[in-house]
Amino acid sequence: MQLQISTSPASGILSLFIAVLVLVSQPSWAVSTATEPEPLRCLAFSPYVSGYDPDYGPHPTPAVIDQLLDVVVNDAGFRCIMTYSSLNGLDYVFEAARKRGVKVISIIWLDDDPAVNRASIAIGITSAKAYADTIVRVSCGSEVRVRNGAAFAQTVVADCLAQARAAGVPQPLSSIDTWWGWCDEQSPCKTWGLSKTVDWIGINVFPWWENKHSGLAPCTDAAGAAAFHLERIDDIRKRYPGKEIIMTEFGWPTGPQGYRQTNQHTGKACDMASKDNQRHILESTLSALDERGLSAVVFEAFNESWKGRHEGPASDYWGICEGTAPYACSFRYGTPASARN
Repeated sequence: MQLQISTSPASGILSLFIAVLVLVSQPSWAVSTATEPEPLRCLAFSPYVSGYDPDYGPHPTPAVIDQLLDVVVNDAGFRCIMTYSSLNGLDYVFEAARKRGVKVISIIWLDDDPAVNRASIAIGITSAKAYADTIVRVSCGSEVRVRNGAAFAQTVVADCLAQARAAGVPQPLSSIDTWWGWCDEQSPCKTWGLSKTVDWIGINVFPWWENKHSGLAPCTDAAGAAAFHLERIDDIRKRYPGKEIIMTEFGWPTGPQGYRQTNQHTGKACDMASKDNQRHILESTLSALDERGLSAVVFEAFNESWKGRHEGPASDYWGICEGTAPYACSFRYGTPASARN
């Protein structure tokens, strides 16, 4: 439809009225509106299943990575993963993910070895640029502060971020740490200076570990875990308004069956490790996140037996899938509880 616009005042007013009427009467599909992106629903992915150990090679082969990603997609129901390193051939994960239409949050592994960090940053940058259609977020490090302290983390992470930006990495950049770290280990939550250098903030939230170490929240049970997760997200959102917040790890161990975490401050034994508790926590938390449109990463895809020598009895049991073939999964994203065995 063409509008003939006259130069006379009266006809000009009439034409303006008609133009407004035409715009208002357009069908809803004809009006361009901005929409919020879909929240990320990812699964923490490490291919170091039984038979593999990151500290003592050999490392998982492309065939193993392919097999495990097929389980993630077909059995666990996830179309997004978070990876922890691109070293030792693990950059193949990006190619395998692209073939399957799986999106990736890529962590550039950082620690206290400068040579490893240089190699990790280099391959992380190369991969982010080469797989810009697959990698949706990049993180310089995961829990660097927890392992090495705030000052070290701020220096090393800031260097990684600067290199990534200078190289033209197109994805939003951040670093991942515990919610407590992003609160600068203070209550009420305070600002950590590293936040000035990141595009988004990744927080790891684990009531299981709070139940052992924390005096602030000494015993959160499975029924209260979803509320605890949302409360921690709210703490960070209030402290960093305008920043995208992603809960980059949350979960609960499935075993050893009957094992309970004991709080070091109170001596109280808290809720137990079990498949039922894990399932309830994942379902209730994901449902709460869906209601608010918030992104999150379930920890983790597979049980990893090598962790037993680092993190205690329950550390082998965080996976939603077994760590030995055929990698049976006890949780599938998007499947109602009533449809499960």
